[in-house]
Amino acid sequence: MLYCPAQADSNPDLVASTSVAPQWKVDFFDDFDDFNPQHWQDQLLWVNGEDQCYLPEGLHNTREVSDGSLKLRVVDLGSLQACDNLSKTGEQHPDTRYVAGRITSKNRQEFSKGKWTARLKVENSGQPGMFPAWWLLGARNNEPPVQEQDENVCWPMAGSGEIDIFEHHSDGGPDHYAARVIKSLGHCGGGDWQGHMLVQQATLAEFHEYSVEWVGQDIVFRLDGTEVYRLLEWGDKIAEPMFAVLNFAKINNSPMRESWTMEVDWVRHESLD
Repeated sequence: MLYCPAQADSNPDLVASTSVAPQWKVDFFDDFDDFNPQHWQDQLLWVNGEDQCYLPEGLHNTREVSDGSLKLRVVDLGSLQACDNLSKTGEQHPDTRYVAGRITSKNRQEFSKGKWTARLKVENSGQPGMFPAWWLLGARNNEPPVQEQDENVCWPMAGSGEIDIFEHHSDGGPDHYAARVIKSLGHCGGGDWQGHMLVQQATLAEFHEYSVEWVGQDIVFRLDGTEVYRLLEWGDKIAEPMFAVLNFAKINNSPMRESWTMEVDWVRHESLD
């Protein structure tokens, strides 16, 4: 029996699970032998008041594919530089000394339901301002790049929903991450971040497999294949095609003490056979 004792008594979405594991078939896999533009593109935007500027093409070593893995970094340039990232309302990011990498499978690899998994690690976790993430967004999301006519739905309305599979917010210290589904409050920009969230301990400097899957009517989060969180009756609430995002953000102006790198060994999507 798999159980989430930390939150099961207080959150009706959490229950013990005795379900039989479903059978999956792989329909997307990237082990990062190179950077494949049929799988990923850079995503340049300014959200959440983040301090860093996202750069394309791995400029300043913000994105590197080498030795069979992807490295996304936050880099301190040492002095203020102009940033052309725009907010949702078209406001330009102020000058900043920090630059970073963010990639997305938007309009490349998008899937409805199934199972998403990434094997990754984060060095030097817990430093003030760290915000690396592995997550999903609905394919009709209206944030840049907007490349199709139907990309006109604001976050987090249906068609632009969000699932965070792995998110390390440094405010809680090292070696933990959050997994969540964001509940739409019914208007643009209105999302409940806390009501459907698990905070889980893990040794972030070591590789782990972080996954989310749709199992029957439920959404299930796993760490190294073990169920850690289950949301009952959420499987059809976020059923739209979704794309993946991998990014390393910096959420305040605290100085960087050590290098910041999220290393991704591989990403996979599976569908039920």
